[in-house]
Amino acid sequence: MHTRHIEEQTQAIARVGSLARLPGRTLERLLLGLAGVSVLVGVVTLSLAGLPHWSPAHWGLLVAWAFCFGAAHVLLERYLPRRDPFLLPLSAFLSGWGLLLIARLSALSFLVRQCIWLVLGVAVLWAVASRPPGLRWLRRYRYTWLLGGLALLAATLLWGRNPTGYGPRLWLGGRFPLLGGLYIQPSELLKLLMVAFLASYLAEKRELVVDGPRWGLVRLPSLAYMAPLLVMWGLAMVLLAWQQDLGAALLFFFTFLAMLYQASGAWGYVAGGVALFLVAALGSYALLDTVTLRVDIWLNPWADPAGRAFQVVQALIAFASGGLFGQGLGQGHPTYVPAIHTDFPFAAIAEEFGLIGVVALIAAIAMLALRGMRIALQARTPFQQLLAAGLSTFLGLQAWVIMAGSVRLIPLTGVTLPFVSYGGSSLFSSFAALGLLLVVSHETQSVGPAPLAAGSMAGPMRRVGFALLVAFGGLALMSGYWGLVRQEALRTRDDNPRLVLAEQRVRRGPIFDRRGTLLARSE
Repeated sequence: MHTRHIEEQTQAIARVGSLARLPGRTLERLLLGLAGVSVLVGVVTLSLAGLPHWSPAHWGLLVAWAFCFGAAHVLLERYLPRRDPFLLPLSAFLSGWGLLLIARLSALSFLVRQCIWLVLGVAVLWAVASRPPGLRWLRRYRYTWLLGGLALLAATLLWGRNPTGYGPRLWLGGRFPLLGGLYIQPSELLKLLMVAFLASYLAEKRELVVDGPRWGLVRLPSLAYMAPLLVMWGLAMVLLAWQQDLGAALLFFFTFLAMLYQASGAWGYVAGGVALFLVAALGSYALLDTVTLRVDIWLNPWADPAGRAFQVVQALIAFASGGLFGQGLGQGHPTYVPAIHTDFPFAAIAEEFGLIGVVALIAAIAMLALRGMRIALQARTPFQQLLAAGLSTFLGLQAWVIMAGSVRLIPLTGVTLPFVSYGGSSLFSSFAALGLLLVVSHETQSVGPAPLAAGSMAGPMRRVGFALLVAFGGLALMSGYWGLVRQEALRTRDDNPRLVLAEQRVRRGPIFDRRGTLLARSE
């Protein structure tokens, strides 16, 4: 009797398990369908907006988007059937929104290149998902992968290019027949490789790294085991500083600090890292003209709104022009902001989708980062825990940094908004990170997730996730400040070009005196 009861329980659990996988697939398909509806509505809206550069070829973005994410869903069903059901739809929603913005703000050639990079991004997603389980290919050859990334970054010192023809030479590539300009930014790939290296090294040496001598109340790291970590990370920082790629250097520093804290749980590392950052920031402000310019603009953009701070001031005016509900897709004038499709897509969304659209974007990115942190908490091995936590921190921090720069929370940095901004290297690395998170989530569910409270790293990971959530909340509040509280003051500024356009749209009739004599007319 007891044996039969156990068998019945086992069969019931098996049935529940098989049904539990079905809702995940159904949920992912439903969310992908909703994302597809948003892209379809956006394309229809743009086609009716009467944009001067719009052509029937722009409808190809819908075809490219549907092909890429339809193929991604089918491939993941084969290789990772127990994956997290939210990650792919969130990336599809953000990528579709990004394609709509590029179609709205740029020439058709930019959209074609972004669609090509989207196909390549899905290809790297498939390549990551189809690798042997366990991610041993990534963990075992950590030095090889990282040194390859550093070699590519160093190559930009000799053969680096800038597609615009001026500014820092941070890209490798050139112009090719039929494809036009094709460039990659090695620092984008290096971010991903650095996270994988840190996760592998800290997972293997974590106890040795954190078990150093005490100095008062602070436990110092073991120098013998921290040295390789610091050398590899320091080399990357030196190369980035040499190229003045300040946005990437900022992300490297704080991602490294967050992962070290998550592995050790020691607040002393955070305090020491922040102190080092402040010292480095003050030194950079005194020595580097680029840092000086960006900090001065951040502190007081109103001092030179028509010159050095023109881009920042116009972005803030775009927030005010959007208000709560926005002007509507294709109805605003976000192109008054220079380089808006790369540096300020957040401002474009604020003007045409309003504060509601801004909050939706922040919520989607926050959910992507927090789902990644949840995967990290459920992972079984320290390497998978640190890898998922590092990738989630890196994606969330990168998105926050570029959006915070748009609303004057921090100085502006030259990083991209993951999945949304124009830029092939960023899209490629974002899909590679997404693929790794999907692999970890699948392997976690295949063996059964660990309890969310398990593991010595659970507490630090939760605190990092909470810090990201608070940071995104502050970003939403600051966006509301510029879009609602300061709306009237910004919209009525003399340097708002939208006022001139509104004035030109007013149809003025002729003026007659009481005898019918024409006194004035508008031509």
